[in-house]
Amino acid sequence: MTGPTPSPERARLAAALRELKVCTGLSLAGLAERTAYSKSSWDRYLGGKALPPRQAVQDLCRLAREPDSRCLALWEIAESGWSGRGTDGTGTGTTSIPAPTSAPTPQEDTRTGHKRAVMAVLASVCAVAVGSVTVALLLLPRQDAEPRSSRSPSPASSAPGPRCRGNTCEGQNPSHMYCHDADTLATRRTATGAWMQLHYSEKCEASWARTWSTRIGDRLEMTAGGPVRSADITDDIDTESYVFTDMAATRPGTTVRACLLSGASGKKECVSAPLEAQR
Repeated sequence: MTGPTPSPERARLAAALRELKVCTGLSLAGLAERTAYSKSSWDRYLGGKALPPRQAVQDLCRLAREPDSRCLALWEIAESGWSGRGTDGTGTGTTSIPAPTSAPTPQEDTRTGHKRAVMAVLASVCAVAVGSVTVALLLLPRQDAEPRSSRSPSPASSAPGPRCRGNTCEGQNPSHMYCHDADTLATRRTATGAWMQLHYSEKCEASWARTWSTRIGDRLEMTAGGPVRSADITDDIDTESYVFTDMAATRPGTTVRACLLSGASGKKECVSAPLEAQR
């Protein structure tokens, strides 16, 4: 017996994710080894049988070395319908359209923007993949906009628990250690337009920093009372993607600090947050 047909929004998202998988050159097993999601979970996500967690979309974009803004726009639309935020309240997933008026309402403008965002995502998910994505690139989310700081993954996640905790997380990759159920401690935009964020995972008892909208030559550093963890921006792909440091074990009462050193000016800008204030 076959499962229910995925919604058009979820089907479009799945098609975009399949194109990204081609870019990675990985099998389902390979994706499972490099992310927090199992082989069977990736099979459901890529087949449109289940809505992937937001983090899974970000992880796939990272593996494909593609900016995640396009696919996240598709994910937002698919998640809106799945959660009921974009439905008519009947649970059918049908968008409620108001009666025609002499001028478009703000709600109509919003829906139009969402539809255009869907088309935009399908335009160019992967430059090297041969696929069915042929529509024109229209509206995309602002590249310099601050990403959501809410916890992830979503309730649909089937990710296992963390692989490290406390000192055993020192110097580890947060994604590889399944530490993505994290809080955002602080966010700052630098004078060059780059962004920095501090993250902390209570389950892993560790923190790390990430940056985006950077320039080649920039360097991100973070510390939580111990060794400095750093990440360099080395190419154009780094400037268009999230770049994050390895983790540092972090105890309540510790001040977590991240600094971005501009490769062009040599100027360093920092952001910090006491962990105890977030507990």
